[in-house]
Formats: sequence, structure tokens, C-alpha cells
Amino acid sequence: MKSDLQSLIKAARGLSPADTVIRNAELYDPFTCSWDLVDFAIKDGIVLGTGNYSGLCEIDCKGARVVPGLIDSHVHIESSLLCPAEYARLVACHGTSTVIADPHEIANVLGKEGIEYMLRVSQNTGIDFFYMLPSCVPSTPVDLGGATLEASDLALFSGRDNVLGLGEMMNVPGVLSGDAGIIDKLGIFPLVDGHAPMLAGNDLNAYILAGPVSDHECSAAAEAREKLSKGMYIYLREGSTEKNIKALLPVVTPCTVSRCSFSTDDRHADTLMDQGHIDGVIRTAVSEGLELELALRMATLSAAERFGLHDRGAISPGRIADFSIVDTKEEFSVKKTFRRGNEITGVSVPMTPPVSPNMHATVPRLADFVLTGNGLARVIGIVPGQIITQELHFEIQSTELPDLEQDIMKISVCSRYCPGLHATGLAHGFSFDHGAIASSVSHDAHNIIAAGTSDEEIQKAIAAVLRHNGGLAVVTGNDVIVLPLENAGLMSVRPYEAVVEQLNLLHSVTQRMGGIHDPFMYLSFLCLPVIPQLRLTARGLFSVEKFEHIPLFIN
Repeated sequence: MKSDLQSLIKAARGLSPADTVIRNAELYDPFTCSWDLVDFAIKDGIVLGTGNYSGLCEIDCKGARVVPGLIDSHVHIESSLLCPAEYARLVACHGTSTVIADPHEIANVLGKEGIEYMLRVSQNTGIDFFYMLPSCVPSTPVDLGGATLEASDLALFSGRDNVLGLGEMMNVPGVLSGDAGIIDKLGIFPLVDGHAPMLAGNDLNAYILAGPVSDHECSAAAEAREKLSKGMYIYLREGSTEKNIKALLPVVTPCTVSRCSFSTDDRHADTLMDQGHIDGVIRTAVSEGLELELALRMATLSAAERFGLHDRGAISPGRIADFSIVDTKEEFSVKKTFRRGNEITGVSVPMTPPVSPNMHATVPRLADFVLTGNGLARVIGIVPGQIITQELHFEIQSTELPDLEQDIMKISVCSRYCPGLHATGLAHGFSFDHGAIASSVSHDAHNIIAAGTSDEEIQKAIAAVLRHNGGLAVVTGNDVIVLPLENAGLMSVRPYEAVVEQLNLLHSVTQRMGGIHDPFMYLSFLCLPVIPQLRLTARGLFSVEKFEHIPLFIN
């Protein structure tokens, strides 16, 4: 190490040649949010600095713009439906060099084994994966998943390479009540991410005091502004369905930009391929009026400093030489991506064997979908562009479902882990006029969830998912199409191009069904009992506000 540093110092002084010199680059400087036409040199994957250098290899940018490697502050890789190696291959094409991931999806299915798998297969993938350990497995005590992780389980990962801290603390009631197990988890790491949608006032004060000092769940500027003023970091999120950039951009100023960064949280592979990763978020932010220079600050140095990653986030002496050559004549577009000074080619890597899906669900009988009762019913209302839901009230005749005129159809949840445990509820907003969909991706326990216009099609969709040990399925009459997710029932083992092709096929069918855009992503969040207002778990309808299961019919 001493000799390596001595060699780098000598090269930085210009006394020995660099490995690579990037010439005539209009380089973005996140320290000053400015652009400068410079040459910069690289040795052993480390930036030597800008200035007059000679190198064994020289690349002439001819005035093209160059930006540091882009960073995602909070993401669930499993939500892309890709294994880490394919996820890395896809997002690297979009200029991403580093992601901060929370593996709580696979941890809810497989516990510590799932975390170990993600740590193992994330190595040597083309980008850097860092992990925040899943703090809430299950997401709440009322959720029924495949594992439980106590503080003692998480502590085993302390000090492991690429483990940075504790992931999003979703159990807000547990924090505010001073639950002993939650307090033990908060004490493992000094770095703790938060998850506190709509929390405000004294309860927000108490939550921050307990340790979580970031949030990616803000959906309104006033909420983000209060959290910023109390010392939190804000991750502006733009996923497949969680689209908060437009609402939150008013809080980003030259004074706050160091506390703001970007998160994609949950983006399917087709969204990543078609709309991009952090580069796509930058384009969205700029189109909504944010200065490109501030957006780039959020996507690079702000994110790096939040997580104490002082070896990246800028092209400056001693930092890792991760960067992209971009075209900004019309809109921000990545042309080439470099990792540690070498261009990323996007070559596919061999897949590792999949892990168990821990699948013990059984297909419900048609009689299990029957609802009894009439009158005023609680219906889960989908909110376009958000993962929050509304508690809607409709007069319902259970024998007259689905009610397509009012866009009300049945949704069903089958426990992945407890055979025979099953619940049925109602949803508004899918807009199907026929058919059904089902998925083994349903945050966070990842039970099997389905929605549709007939009990028979819902049953067929669930059966199709179970036949493949996990997947996304769409059923129209006797036609069944499936994207298998054989890796933990969450991820495909296929290359990302094949996954995107099958996703496009599924979405083309759901569009012909009259459905909302990307219905599988909306479906995947209808079980999550930590996001307001109404959810359906395998035990029944759940009120997040009351934090208890409630009956379907009000009277």
C-alpha cells in the first residue's frame, strides 16, 4: 500500500506517466457546480488530477462533457426483476457507477441467507454495490413473511465489506414507542436511513432523535422542507410508479442541494431500459425546471457525502476514476461509461445459481374468493404516480362484483409461507375491463397477490405464478403469459434484454385489458402495511392509520 501511494504521488506530480489521460473534456465540478475544459489523468483506477499530463493511453473527448459516476442513494435491486449482475450491466450503460441498495425484499423471503446471497453475487459486476441492512424484516409485526431478523442477526454483518449501515426504518410506531428490539437495531450502526411518510411535528422530532436521518418517502414539498429543516437528508424519488420529483423540486436550492440526492427505489427493468436510471431522473428533474448543475450535484457528490463515500462523487485527486462522457446538446444522455478508468463494454456475465423461492402457497379454491355481505365497503384506491393509497367507500353488492362501471374489482393475497392462508379485498383504479394479473412480488413479505375481473381468471393467474415458483402472470380467458422469477421468486435468471422483452409482452396485454400503466408495480405495493392508507395482507384488510386489521364492510 505504501509503495502504491508513492507511485501515485510520483505520477500525480508528472514525474512518471499516467495510465490514461482524458484530453479536452468539459468536466463537471460538483464542488463548484461549474464546467471547465481540462485534461485529467488516471493511474491504477485513481484520478491523479487535472493539468498537463502524459499517459500510456490518451482519449480525446474533443470538447464533450464529462461527469463523475452517477450514484443512486436508495434502491431495491430485486424490484428491477433482475439479478445483480444483469442489473449492473443495464444501469452501467446509463452512467451509474454506484448504488446504495437495501436487500430487504430478498431478506423478507430468505432472511440472512438472502442478504448473504446479495453480498456474494454483487461482487465483480461492473459497478459498486453498497448495502444498507434491512431494518424491518418483517416490515411490521402484523406482516407475515418468510423470516424475522433481530438486532443480533443484523449485527453479524457489521464490519463486512460494502455494508454501510442500517436501511430504511419503516416501523415508525416501533420507533416512537421505544420498542426495545427497534432500539437495539438503531444502535448497531451510526448510519441509519429513514422511512417516514407524512410524519411531522413532535413525532418527527422523536423519530429523527432516535437515529434515522434520511427519508425517501416525501410526496409533498412542505413535508420535505420540514424534514430538511430538522436535519434530514432527502432522497428525491422517481421509480416506476413512485414519481415524486416534480412535487419536491421546489425544496432543492444551492443552499439545500448538499442534503438532497436521487433515488429510484423500485424500477422495473423495462423502465430502466427505456427511461434510464439516474440519468433518466436527471432528465426528468431538468425538464421540470431544475438546473442541470444542481441535478448533477445531487447525483454525484451529494450522494457520496451522505454515505461517507469520500473516494467518489467527483473527478478530483485521489478519487476513483468513475465517469461518463455525455451529450447535453438536446438532453442529458450518456454515451460512454468508465469504471476505474476503463470503459465499460456491457458484456454479460455468467449467472450464479438461483436461491430458493421459499414457496409454500397453495392455489385458493373458487369458493375462497367469494365475499359475503352488502353495504358500504372499504375499497383500496390506487393513486396514479404514487404508492400511497386512499381509503375509498362504495356501496357494494357482493354478488355483483366486479363492478366495472365504478372500476371496482377483487384483489387476493395468498401467503407464500403458510399454505391455505388467504384474504380477499377490493381495489379501485386498475381499470381492467377483462382478465387478471398475479405476482410473487408484493412488498414486503412477497406473498402472492392478484387482481382481476373474474374469480376464475384470478385463480388461473395465481396458479401460473406458483407453477413457475414465482413470477408475473397475466390471464385473459384461457390465455396465460408468465415472466418466471425463479430466483427467490423475485428475480429472473435471464439477461435483461429477455426480461424486458417479456415485460413488454405482459404490458401489451394489460393495455388491451384497459389497465393502468405498469399495473404490476401498483399491484406489488398493495400489501405493504407501512404506507398509508389502506392495504390487504394475507390476514385481511389493514388500516395503516389505525395500524390494525379492519373489516371490509363498514356496517
